[in-house]
Amino acid sequence: MITVAILAALFALLLIGIPVAFVLGGLGLILLILGGFSPMMAPAGLLSAMDSFVLVAVPLFLLMANVMLKGGVGRDLFAALQAWVGHLPGGLAVATILSCGVFAAISGSSVATAATIGTVAIPEMTQRGYPRHFTFGVLAAGGTLGILIPPSLIMIIYGVITEESVLALFLAGVGPGLLMIVLFIIYSILYARTQPDLQRVAKASWAERRQSGIRAFPTMLLAGLVITGIYQGWYTPTEAAAIGFAGALFVTGVVLRSLTLKGLWEATVMSMRTTVAILLIVAGAKVFGKAIALYRIPQDVSTFIIDNIGSPSLFIVAVAVVLLIMGLVMESLSLLLIMVPVLMGALIPLGIDPIWFGVFFVIMVECALITPPVGLNLYVIQAVGNGTLTEVSRGILPFLGLMLLTVVLVTLVPQIALWLPFNL
Repeated sequence: MITVAILAALFALLLIGIPVAFVLGGLGLILLILGGFSPMMAPAGLLSAMDSFVLVAVPLFLLMANVMLKGGVGRDLFAALQAWVGHLPGGLAVATILSCGVFAAISGSSVATAATIGTVAIPEMTQRGYPRHFTFGVLAAGGTLGILIPPSLIMIIYGVITEESVLALFLAGVGPGLLMIVLFIIYSILYARTQPDLQRVAKASWAERRQSGIRAFPTMLLAGLVITGIYQGWYTPTEAAAIGFAGALFVTGVVLRSLTLKGLWEATVMSMRTTVAILLIVAGAKVFGKAIALYRIPQDVSTFIIDNIGSPSLFIVAVAVVLLIMGLVMESLSLLLIMVPVLMGALIPLGIDPIWFGVFFVIMVECALITPPVGLNLYVIQAVGNGTLTEVSRGILPFLGLMLLTVVLVTLVPQIALWLPFNL
């Protein structure tokens, strides 16, 4: 009964519009006081939440992403990929999806990916006759690759709160990320074949391909350096973020000379604001998590699940349904920080690998990014493309189905996610 009352209070406070960080931290403090525990546990929780070397990667990856955004590398990536695949059926959509995948591997941020590639791809696709709802859907869904393809900010935070290896989580995201890209590309090609009014892009000459490739090569090299270094153990994810930020400054400021001092200042301010918001939510979640642990809510939930849902498959289905419903009213980070501490206790008794569950959870969180009314990617694409929420929501439905298909395939064949972490 206490568990139901706490969850009801949590969702009621969120629904009336109180910021997530204050809901989590405030409710956690109230629970500590009502339970007779020392309220000094709250500031201790705040300090312990911030005292994490891994979390330093969050502002650094954000700086890297925003410097790239202000430096216009999305335009260079899209131009290079368009030169190679733009003439194919659905080529612009394919180039958009591939550009999202590459930029996701640089930034680790879904919103940054959608905004960066969207500013370039939306005008190009609409000019060539692609329906606006389809164009918006491609960008909103492609942007979600930013929290699945490593380096992923959400996976970093999942690793922090579950004490699982961030490197293993990064490796586990590669297979499902590539699978999702392939599914998006196949659908885009098939869709394009049903649209006779689409204008085909002329096949680029080898000179155009070479020129655009040279322009995009430093960015590709930086992405490869960051990812390869993490996987080979040359440096930790946090060190990789620092190297990526320094590399982004060098690429945009020295090689491409596309980053101005004003752009650097704007990138820094954007990163600071996002970092503060993320860390406040993490800190609030730490206080809330400590309180519910003292109330034994995770243990009670785990016991209830084990007693009533003995099958791992039923557990996964139940979690997926809950996340889809909660994703309608909550954003991705809040979902992660509220649900994972409650559910983790049930994984081991049910024989569910925490690394695999992290990938499953992140894909479901991706669905929350593109479901109204609070899907962040919807609003990013709506703003970039000057469209309506109805257009964007209509466009994402097929891609949402493909993301759920990815969840099904990863559930039926866990090795899609687990092969790399345990065999590399």
